[in-house]
Parts: sequence; structure tokens; C-alpha cells
Amino acid sequence: MNQAARFLRLLMPILSAAYDIAIIYVTALPLSGDYPGFGCELLTWLITLAGITLSLYLVHRVEPKVFPSARDFSLKLPPMYVFVGLLLIAPLWLVTEEYLVYGITSLFHTVELEPLTYTTDELRKDLLSSVHAVLLAPILEELCFRQMAISPFRRRRVQIVVCVVMALLFGVLHVRNFPGAFFSAMVYGMVFIWSGSIWCSVALHAGRNLTATLLAVYSWLQLGDMRMTEIPVIILPDIKVVIVSLLLAIVGGYLLIKKR
Repeated sequence: MNQAARFLRLLMPILSAAYDIAIIYVTALPLSGDYPGFGCELLTWLITLAGITLSLYLVHRVEPKVFPSARDFSLKLPPMYVFVGLLLIAPLWLVTEEYLVYGITSLFHTVELEPLTYTTDELRKDLLSSVHAVLLAPILEELCFRQMAISPFRRRRVQIVVCVVMALLFGVLHVRNFPGAFFSAMVYGMVFIWSGSIWCSVALHAGRNLTATLLAVYSWLQLGDMRMTEIPVIILPDIKVVIVSLLLAIVGGYLLIKKR
């Protein structure tokens, strides 16, 4: 690797984060009006798809030529049981994340939780935006914050350091939800490093966002008692959700271990 490539590799975490932020800014433009409708959401989806396509080209064609170590991370899709197992584990991770953030925040000041309620209009907007949050955003964000940033580095220790840096940037990007986004990004990054496949972290990321959407429906149907606070964003599910998440994680973990 020549001197220019070595210098560029050091900049990749910052460049990949800036690249993702630029795409997010462009995709948010159609939703900047007072009353964004389905057409605006559709345009956002199309712009995100274009960003994903460009990102896949960069990590598949360009990055391996500049950084040979990037070839250690495959873009080949893993078996379906891996996706299913990680999707089943994702709800438990969301529950763990929320209680972890709540516990840490409580160490510094009193967290005042309020009952979580959803109106029909709020749920409709959340369900519409969840298409982007579940199917598109995880792919784009994992390609930028994990694949592009971490794969240029070969040494495991350096990869973990970059993982922490990208988790901090990922948390800053999510502003009010900094603690939760930071912990999630750390998990996604470690899954990516451990598995060698970006699609494993995508599956866990998508499963986490899908669980959040399902919890919104759960709250709207008034099936349980959930509480929340806005700064930082904390949503504490009730014991029924915790138990179901634990059971799903056991099934998902068993599936992964048995197949492996």
C-alpha cells in the first residue's frame, strides 16, 4: 500500500460518516415541508436506494482496490437462518438497550417517565416512515458506518478502535438518542467485525428498528403499559414485552448455534 492510500485509510472513518450524513441530508429534503405526504416519502425511499446502490459499488469495486484488507469482509449474503436468528435476537437487544440507557441516565439525574401513548395519526406517520427505517436506512448506515470505515483496517484492535469512533459519530448523528444510538452502533460494529459480513449487522439493525415499530403498534392497541422520556429518548417496555423478547432471543440463539 502506497503512502497516499495509508493516509486515506486514516481518513476513512470521517469520510464515510460525512458521506452518510450528506446522503441523509438529501433524503430528508422531501420531508422538510409542513405536510409531507406519501409522494415525499416515496421520493425519500428512491433517493436512499440510489445512495445504497452507489455505496455498494464503492465497497465492492473501489474500496478493495485501494485497501486490500477490505476483501476480508464479504458482501455475500449469509444463509437465511442467520437473518432469522438475528431478527429474533433483535427485540431483546432493544429492550436491553433501553434499560441500559435508563440505568446509566439515572446515575446522573432523576429520569421522569411518562406513559407512552399513540394517536392514530401518529401511528400512521410512524408506519409510513418505518419502511425507510426498517428496509433502507439500516443498509445505508451499516455500509457507511461499518463497512466503509472499518474494513480498510486489517488489525483487530484497530478495527475495534474505529468501531468506537464510529459509534460516537453515530450517536452524535442521532442527537437526542445519543446513548442508545452509541450502544447500538457498538453492537452492530462488533457483529460486523466478528462475522465478517455487513449483512449480519444489517439484520440486527433492521430487527431493532422493526421491533420499535411493533412496540408503537403495541402501545396504540393499549396492550400493555409502556413509559418513555424524550431527552434522552428512552422507551421502557413492560414485563410482557421483556418476556416475549427473551423467548424470541432463546429461539434465535438456538437456531444460530444449532446451524453453526
